[in-house]
Amino acid sequence: MPEADSAHTQVVRKAGVVSLAVSLSRITGLVREIVFAGLFGAGMAYDAFVASYRIPNLLRDLLAEGALSAAFVTTYSQTLAEKGTKQAHDLSNRLATLLVPVVAGICLVGAVFAPSVVSFIFPGYASIEGKHELTVLLTRLMMPFLLFIALAAKAMGVLNSHGKFGIPALSSTFFNVTSVLAGLLLGYFVGPVLGFETIVGMAIGTLLGGVVQYVCQVPSLRSTGLRFRADFKIADSGVRQVLRLMGPAALGAAAVQVNVMVNSVFASGITDSAGAIIDGPVSWLGYAFRFMQLPLGLFGIAVASATLPVISREAGAGRIDDFRDTLSRSLGLVFLLTIPSAVGLFVLSRPIVGVVYERGQFTAFDTEQTALALSFYCLGLVGYASTKVLAPAFYALDNVRIPMFVSLFSIGLNFTLNKVFIDGLGLGHWALALSTSLVASLNFVLLFAFMRSKVQGIEGRRLLRAGLKISAASGAMGICCWACAQFIESGLGPGTFLGRLATLTVAIPLGLGVIYGLCRLMRLPELDLAQRAVLARLAGVAERES
Repeated sequence: MPEADSAHTQVVRKAGVVSLAVSLSRITGLVREIVFAGLFGAGMAYDAFVASYRIPNLLRDLLAEGALSAAFVTTYSQTLAEKGTKQAHDLSNRLATLLVPVVAGICLVGAVFAPSVVSFIFPGYASIEGKHELTVLLTRLMMPFLLFIALAAKAMGVLNSHGKFGIPALSSTFFNVTSVLAGLLLGYFVGPVLGFETIVGMAIGTLLGGVVQYVCQVPSLRSTGLRFRADFKIADSGVRQVLRLMGPAALGAAAVQVNVMVNSVFASGITDSAGAIIDGPVSWLGYAFRFMQLPLGLFGIAVASATLPVISREAGAGRIDDFRDTLSRSLGLVFLLTIPSAVGLFVLSRPIVGVVYERGQFTAFDTEQTALALSFYCLGLVGYASTKVLAPAFYALDNVRIPMFVSLFSIGLNFTLNKVFIDGLGLGHWALALSTSLVASLNFVLLFAFMRSKVQGIEGRRLLRAGLKISAASGAMGICCWACAQFIESGLGPGTFLGRLATLTVAIPLGLGVIYGLCRLMRLPELDLAQRAVLARLAGVAERES
């Protein structure tokens, strides 16, 4: 199937570009979290920041980078392929004309009603003096973040549809760098003069980072020929299609984002043996989920971003065989990249968290609690990343109901599990991470089953064989990494920075070597395709340089 191989090679090459850019974004994001961990640890200030950031961030995931991105990319790609660049640009301008005032209104309402929103979502914060008030202030400061991220998501959709993936993926790096530098500047130099706390400066820095995330994409947008002009013809069929997809798409993309928010609600009310609210669970879950976002961004989102424009064109042209093959191979690539990542993070969770975070206000106890949450989050990484590829595929087929209903079911199940684990059984914050993982995995299984039925198969047997082989290789890799960690830390001292650093320095390259060797030995086709795409890209770079 040479044409299919060529199409998938194109997807893998573009996913590689996104992955490289996202890797820089995730690294700078990790640096951002290290700064927060060192300055604020896992106490009241960071709990308040995580909660206040999560409110506009949930809306961002649902409305901007979730629903808007999937609905807009699908419609814009099809318009570009069928009607040409001018019609696609008109669609972009009409949507922007509608988008800005609507999202601005949402931001205003969120800021005005922030006290009620915080009380509803994080009722436990009122039990700790000053925590509720600080969360309200930070929420109001960061609500406008949603507007600029919505514009950034639309810009990313335009650029991805035109085959430009690097700058949009790098935009998150600009956000991370700006938010940290501006936050530190405001918190430590401007804050003492104007009389506000360091954490307030970090919140303002986060807002400025959102502005930069959009602005940095504007030159690339102009290179495609797009110039913004207010266009009030919002009754356009393309705009109607985006809006028609967005509502169900918001619910379809909601499962993990809403579940993470629900986890924070339950975490904010966790008590100790004396019945007092504990400071820290929201922060521990937040720090742990940051590590989940590294492989998720590098692999799941990268593959999904590169796949969606391709399968949208294939579905629009009625090439369902090509659609099926591209989707199947993309899922196989996600398995290849995320199953070993999940095992590695599970086995090495304590040394990773300790080396990255344990300093300043972040204590050894915080390391243990964060690593515990990470271990359970890892169990859902494959399902979470695969859903990033599968859910938008339904939108390409103009089917929005299935992801919506699966997502609603998942949200209800997650709430029920949290209620049982926390209120019923009295388990700790780790049970919230476990609940999210179980639901993310089930979400993927249901979406896969529905997609398989809709397109008469997604080469499930091939995917199952690949998944079993990758799992076996990952298990062997995990045993090697665990044995390596035990040997090194027993010699240099368990729990010491030197022992943990030496463990990671040796175990990570060892694990990569083991997984590559075993996958090569088992002749996994996903590995061959990935290598061919990398070689083709290197050849293209060399040709341009010569």
